[in-house]
Amino acid sequence: MIMALQGLHLYPFFIILLLLLSIIIIIPSYDCLQGDTLNHYLEEEEEGGGEAFGYDSQAYPSYFSPIEDGQFKDFIKLRSTNVLNLKIFDKVGSIPTSVKTVSVDDFRANSNDIDDAEAFQKAWVEACSSKGAVLVVPKNRYLVKPVRFSGPCKSNLTVRIYGTIEASDDRSDYEKDDRRHWLVFDQVQNLLVEGGGTIDGNGKIWWKNSCKVDKDLPCKDAPTALTFHKCQNLVVDNLKIQNAQQMHLSFQSSKDVQVSNLIVTSPKDSPNTDGIHVTHTQNIQITNSVIATGDDCISIASGSQNVQAMDITCGPGHGISIGSLGSGNSRAYVSGVTIDGAKLSGTSNGVRIKTWQGGSGIASNIKFQNIEMQNVSNPIIIDQYYCDNHKSCKEQRSAIQVKNVVYKNIKGTSASNVAIKFDCSKTYPCQGILMQDVILEREAGDHKAKALCNNVNLAEMGVVSPHCP
Repeated sequence: MIMALQGLHLYPFFIILLLLLSIIIIIPSYDCLQGDTLNHYLEEEEEGGGEAFGYDSQAYPSYFSPIEDGQFKDFIKLRSTNVLNLKIFDKVGSIPTSVKTVSVDDFRANSNDIDDAEAFQKAWVEACSSKGAVLVVPKNRYLVKPVRFSGPCKSNLTVRIYGTIEASDDRSDYEKDDRRHWLVFDQVQNLLVEGGGTIDGNGKIWWKNSCKVDKDLPCKDAPTALTFHKCQNLVVDNLKIQNAQQMHLSFQSSKDVQVSNLIVTSPKDSPNTDGIHVTHTQNIQITNSVIATGDDCISIASGSQNVQAMDITCGPGHGISIGSLGSGNSRAYVSGVTIDGAKLSGTSNGVRIKTWQGGSGIASNIKFQNIEMQNVSNPIIIDQYYCDNHKSCKEQRSAIQVKNVVYKNIKGTSASNVAIKFDCSKTYPCQGILMQDVILEREAGDHKAKALCNNVNLAEMGVVSPHCP
């Protein structure tokens, strides 16, 4: 009887203990459920499953709370991934104690060789197969045909470029394997490329034969100067890339990338010479770089997620662009882009989102902030009727959804009367666009800058000028 009473007395204690254990177990489980649902979304899209980009506010949380009476009830800070804090970069460039130095010059049969591609290829194979190596490109000039540096490598690898690598200007050299690339790092992990040297695409012959220069010529691809394809844990720092045949630097299907201290240049009339191109790449940060080219300073294409660009100087060129997206009725998706701290001068566009009619997908969770513009022709633009054809494009109902875009603390001057242009789709209007402390004035003349806004769901905070009508 006494034992039974003692058991009853202890019963509340066991109930409380069980409740505490339940809370301890449930809270971590809840945190796990709060993971980035967009990652799962991207995986489904890449596997071809799921609906055709039907937007579900529960599955893909907005930057904003629900809109009531056309205004934002609350403003929630952008969620972004600071890739500098990713631990993966701790091991990039950390070479084991027994470092093997491999010099390209060790494989040059003659310093006056017409082509050094073979020397680069042999040096790469030696370094890549070593357990801890630094591949050195000394302070010499090297003329190089197309080269592919393939991985995976045996361990972490550093490439130090001190000299100048110049591309062959014989277009037939690019016809054998791949016309679209010159220097390619393919499927390499834990790679550091640095050194302060120069990569010169020697692009004049390609520019002369571009259909954008000579309208009578057929449009053909030209090589990208430097490409990183399917690379992970990558650092690219302190390089000069110039005179690309077409794009200067491209990151394709890569992950966990840090880019800094680059100088990217080509003449302002060089066709299609994007400075830095990002496509199907996740977790990339671009910082402290100067880009002056004939096309977009930075272009962010489909499949890109968690892209940050900070402290960028841009001009001349076409500005900083997301897109183009959806060409040829294709499906496209971009999410989690932050441009924070940029100076644009004399560019044809400032910050731009451009999509083709007929495409499908979504471009969302985008922030442009702390940007100075001087004499920029189209400072802020969303163009869902983008058309880069000789002939006008046919109007189509399908379009890529553009939503949750913030423009914050953007100031400067417009070279045209229209400083802000939102030309959004009739069937897929732009949703959740926020303008906060945006002041753009006309560079010269008696006219004030104005805004043209079609099919856009817009809210304003702070001082905004010009206003959408």
